[in-house]
Amino acid sequence: QVQLVESGGGLVQPGGSLRLSCAASGIIFRLTTMHWYRQAPGKERELVASISGAGGTRQYADRVKGRFTISRNNAKDTVYLQMNSLEPEDTAVYLCSASNVWGQGTQVTVSS
Repeated sequence: QVQLVESGGGLVQPGGSLRLSCAASGIIFRLTTMHWYRQAPGKERELVASISGAGGTRQYADRVKGRFTISRNNAKDTVYLQMNSLEPEDTAVYLCSASNVWGQGTQVTVSS
């Protein structure tokens, strides 16, 4: 049974940084492409970033390029999302996904 557990969300001022983590179990993590999505109130779920199993391929939504970095530690079965220069428009629930399974999400609020 695949389980994904996100952590690291919170309230941050514009221009600040947060690092999200997603711990995975029930999958062969090193072979699995991992994704971060986000969903703001009243908006559709949006793909933010993806990383291949070995970490060699990373993709980002245009709106976060240059500000967000996805990474992974295959020894810890964990994927990360480092978010810098946060903007109010980044406010959303951030969800980890793999193999069509989703975590419960972690709230990120960017506000002064």
